[in-house]
Amino acid sequence: MVGEGEGERMSGDEQVGDASGKGGRLMGWVFRNLAGPSQVQGAVQGGSRLAREAWKQDLERRKQWSREQRELKRAQREARRTDR
Repeated sequence: MVGEGEGERMSGDEQVGDASGKGGRLMGWVFRNLAGPSQVQGAVQGGSRLAREAWKQDLERRKQWSREQRELKRAQREARRTDR
């Protein structure tokens, strides 16, 4: 027997959580008590000075790598254009 307001569903269309998209009571409890909200306050500032400097250097290396990759792709495109 189908409950009121549920309507008929095909076997593969089972709904998980409530209609609000929050995942229902169980997922809400798991999030509040086990996972918890993300904590970003002091994520970079809370570390040691050495850790902050290492993070900044790593970020700069990643940015430099990205710049080099963009420049390499740009040069390759330009080379293909001149070959035509």
